Order: sequence, then structure tokens, then C-alpha cells
Amino acid sequence: MLRADDLWFRYAPRRPWVLAGTGLRVAPGEVVGLCGPSGGGKSTLGRVLAGHLRPDRGRVTVDGEPPGRRRGPHPVQLVLQHPDRAMDPRWTVRDVLAGTGAGTAAIDGLDRQLVDPRWLDRYPHEISGGELQRVNLARALLARPRYVVADEITASLDAVTQARVWHLLLEHCRPAGIGVLAVAHDRPLLEAVADRIVDWD
Repeated sequence: MLRADDLWFRYAPRRPWVLAGTGLRVAPGEVVGLCGPSGGGKSTLGRVLAGHLRPDRGRVTVDGEPPGRRRGPHPVQLVLQHPDRAMDPRWTVRDVLAGTGAGTAAIDGLDRQLVDPRWLDRYPHEISGGELQRVNLARALLARPRYVVADEITASLDAVTQARVWHLLLEHCRPAGIGVLAVAHDRPLLEAVADRIVDWD
């Protein structure tokens, strides 16, 4: 179980609280939709869950333990809306994936529907946005996460590509028992992919 208990966070003293007593649960293999307007703190919560930000109060646990105590990659991987911002433009796709610590065999053995082998020696600007997001998903999955926070991952993509990206993510996460927190302001999308939806006020 991924748990967030009584999380409080703000970006600086005297600034407003972005998270104020926030709690959340995601079970293994469960897809939870987090629905709410932009600017409400959903992305901040995702960054706290993935260990990118440290809460001022409260705690995050994975299977009852603080995730920072585990060796290796963080058990909660964050996938963002703009994959190009999460990649060094000087690296090839192969370099980006190798940055997870995955070996050549793991990279070459990736599902071809997720990462086309022809992309591996290209640079991020040489493939489309939808293709780049699939690389971003593969990078998260290569880290062998227990949970994935998918933060508006298809908001900038066309409807066909959105469906493809979500199908691939769920196709890889559900059988492996990987829990997913799907963050979006698009409720119909969340109704299509999530087991349950949490409304973010």
C-alpha cells in the first residue's frame, strides 16, 4: 500500500500551504484517479509521493516503510506531462533509458509497442511527443517501481495517442501489480482508466 498521511507542504515559509493535512491510499495494482483543476496542488502531491519534495509534516510510506530506506531507485516513479523537460537533449533515447541503471539486455528487450528499437539511437527532438512519452513510461518501468504517478501524461496529446499511451501504461502495470495514481483535470479520461476517483478540492 502506498500511503500519504497528514501531509503538509509549502514552497517557502510564510507562503500558503499547498498541501494541508492531505491523505491518500493506493493499493498494489490499483489505478486511482486524482481529479481537480490546474494549480490546486495535485502535481506537488505527486512530487512528494515520488520523493522529489520533502513534506513539512506528515509522511509517505510504501508497505509501511519510508521509501527512502530502500536501496535502489525510488519505489514511486513520477511521469510528467512534458517528457522533453525530463530528458537531457544531448542524450540519445538509449542513454536516457540507461540512466535508470538498466543494462543493454533490458533496454533491447523492451516491449516494441512501448519503445520502437529504431528510436534508441535518436535524440529526444527526433521523435514525436507521443513517442517521447512512451520512452518516459519505459524509463519509469525500467526502475521496477511499486507505484507510478502519472501526472497529466497525455494532456498535450491527441485523442488517439492519449488512448495508446494509457493502454500501454495499464497493460504493463496491472499484470505486474504496480499501483497507478493518475493525475488529471479530465474526468471522462479518469472514468475510463481508473478503478476509483478522488476529487481534489
